[in-house]
Amino acid sequence: MQDTFFSNDAPQPLAARLRPQSLDEIVGQRRLLGEGKVLRRMVEQDAIASMIFWGPPGVGKTTLANVIAKVTRSKFIDFSAVTSGIKEIRAVMQEADRNRAFGQRTILFVDEIHRFNKAQQDAFLPFVEKGAIILVGATTENPSFEVNGALLSRCKVFVLDALSSEDILELLNRALTSPKGFGGQKIDMAPELVEMIAASANGDARSALSTLEMTILNADVDYKGVAHVSRETVEQCASRKSLLYDKNGEEHYNLISALHKSMRNSDADASLYWLARMLEAGEDPLYIARRVVRFASEDVGMADTRALQLAVAAYQGSHYIGPPECNTILAEAVVYMALAPKSNSVYVGYKAAKVDALQMLNQPVPLNIRNAPTNLMRDLGYGKGYQYAHDCPDKLADMQCLPDALVGKVYYYPTSEGFERNYGERYYQIKEWKENAARRAQRNADADAAQDAKGKRNDESGK
Repeated sequence: MQDTFFSNDAPQPLAARLRPQSLDEIVGQRRLLGEGKVLRRMVEQDAIASMIFWGPPGVGKTTLANVIAKVTRSKFIDFSAVTSGIKEIRAVMQEADRNRAFGQRTILFVDEIHRFNKAQQDAFLPFVEKGAIILVGATTENPSFEVNGALLSRCKVFVLDALSSEDILELLNRALTSPKGFGGQKIDMAPELVEMIAASANGDARSALSTLEMTILNADVDYKGVAHVSRETVEQCASRKSLLYDKNGEEHYNLISALHKSMRNSDADASLYWLARMLEAGEDPLYIARRVVRFASEDVGMADTRALQLAVAAYQGSHYIGPPECNTILAEAVVYMALAPKSNSVYVGYKAAKVDALQMLNQPVPLNIRNAPTNLMRDLGYGKGYQYAHDCPDKLADMQCLPDALVGKVYYYPTSEGFERNYGERYYQIKEWKENAARRAQRNADADAAQDAKGKRNDESGK
């Protein structure tokens, strides 16, 4: 499309104006970009290879790829998986090949690479293998599941963390003082209002800068040209999360605690209320979904094993469609958890096992259940006496699986709640079977010992 006379006068968004031009200007990601850290060394030594940045929105994946291209003097091509297909991929690859012929390296940045299907991802492979491009993919999804194994094996995965409130605050203060931002304007804005925007951004730098820009553009300007930013303006422009959650996070944890304990107490109405309080305050739905998954195992557990399945499905559904549509999905999950029978036997059992595991780290694995892949291990007794349960009549083997020092130790105590009653019956049936098998084995051992003793006496009397 042809530019208009006025197109160059359109101001860029604040986030675009403040986009870092060097590694030192990037806020956050110190684990990767601090002095001497692995990614910084790769860039500074010009030893970059194809890589994938995995992290939540607004943490600087595109920015980092841009900076890497600038530092390494590479041509940067921004490529979107949302709007491009195999035809566009091949066209870009041909351009990269031409650049390579002139001695220029190309960094191909693919945003939302997880949206490409297998055929589209495979189209990159030959160009990555022959070095025609340095592929830098960005994804909010786990690349282990969303990126082809062949392509993933040729890329280094870097996990980018959500920015902290301190990181966001640093970025906002830079925007207020930088000539690229509002440094040339007269802004009257209390520090606590800047902190409010930082706290409401949920680790998303782009969101924070957009909120700050909107706040200042809607500020009251006096006759001296000073823009006065009020709390009311910030509250209107910022996520409503800042209105109900204090900057130290205490109210955040109070509310999730209220939701968790209401579900534990089987109060569906209170659970729905606390859920709504969090969602309408701007809480990340996936944070709540993760807490529901935890609740399904910690508080429902074996009393209703379907609860965990539903919780995981609620997380996936919330991820697929996002807010506000996902709020109903979470409401269904929360009501299900509140009404489900409750058991914390697995949670309590694990805590007890954890104590012994930490205090008795040197307990050896019984020889009969050790792996024996070599002749030496077999000669040392590894795997000797192992019984394959599937070959046993009752699919149960009379075989010791705990270390000697812990034989007879019990960690799991099933309750009679919900489906756990059935699991409990099975648990105690197995216990009884093993106790009977142990008694039979002991009687047989005693009989064999008595027979051996009798034979020994007969031999001595014969002499």
